[in-house]
Amino acid sequence: MSESAAEFAAAPDGLERLWTPYRMAYIDSHNDGSPEPECPFCAAPGKSDEDGLIVYRGETCYVVLNLFPYSPGHVLVCPYRHVADYTDLTDAERVEVGELTAAAMRTLRAVSQPHGFNIGMNQGDVAGAGIAKHLHQHIVPRWFGDANFFPIIAQTKAIPQLLGDTRERLAAVFGHCGDTAQ
Repeated sequence: MSESAAEFAAAPDGLERLWTPYRMAYIDSHNDGSPEPECPFCAAPGKSDEDGLIVYRGETCYVVLNLFPYSPGHVLVCPYRHVADYTDLTDAERVEVGELTAAAMRTLRAVSQPHGFNIGMNQGDVAGAGIAKHLHQHIVPRWFGDANFFPIIAQTKAIPQLLGDTRERLAAVFGHCGDTAQ
C-alpha cells in the first residue's frame, strides 16, 4: 500500500476498519465473462415446494428460503416474473410483495419468535444484489446476540437449522397467522 493510501486508511474518523479482501473473489466471480446461469428465482417455481425451498405461492409472487441465509428463516419474496427493478413491478406485484412480506414476518414470529427483522432489497449489482436481474425482498429474522465474528475469522457461518427443516416449519404455518395472504 502506498504511503498516501496507508494514511488515508488510517484517517481519524472514529471508525475501525475490518478489511476483508477475500470478498473480492465473490465480487470478481460475477465479472468473469462466463455465460449467465439460469435465474434461480425463475427456476424455483417450476420445482416442487420442497425441492425449490418454496414456503408459500401467491398470485404474482412467492416466498422462498434464501440458499445462503444470514439466520434461520431468512426468506425472500420474489415476483414470478423476471423483473429487476422495483419500479418495473405491476401494481398487483407491488401490493403482493408487501402483503407477503407482512405475512412472512407474522409466520416467522409464530414459528421462531425473533426479536426483530432486517427487511429490504438491493437494487443492482453495485447495491449488493447477488442476483440483480430478478428483484427479491429479504426478510431476515434477528435475535439478540445472533451475530458474531465466526464468518470473518473462520470464513464459516453457523446456521443452526437445515434449510429443509426451516422450509417445512414455515410452510406449515404460512397463511394461518391472522391477516396473511390467502
